[in-house]
Amino acid sequence: MAYGKMAGVTDDLSLRLVPDELWALARTLLPGFTARPQGGGTAPHDERAVFTAVVYVLTSGCPWRQLPTVFGVSPATTHRRCTAWTRSDLWQRLHAAAAEAGVEPEWTAAIAAAAARRSG
Repeated sequence: MAYGKMAGVTDDLSLRLVPDELWALARTLLPGFTARPQGGGTAPHDERAVFTAVVYVLTSGCPWRQLPTVFGVSPATTHRRCTAWTRSDLWQRLHAAAAEAGVEPEWTAAIAAAAARRSG
């Protein structure tokens, strides 16, 4: 089931980066969102929008600060979530789940490799 427009990002781009079947796997693996301890900020973002923005940065090689505004997520939020997800070993767990389910195993391998390069 397509989820419609996501903060101005076209369905086509979003669904190429994170197809529905991949999102169904990923959302079950994401660590829970917690408010930042210093307070302030805005309401939590749509997790799929953030996840898609992170996948875009990881796989495109785009610098965090140059994340296109069409994603509707700030570069700081995107970077912060990617860091937390990397620490939780999300990328390897996602790849393993995707390979087992036969859902985008080559793409999740590319995402996991890009995340490893970025954090290494």
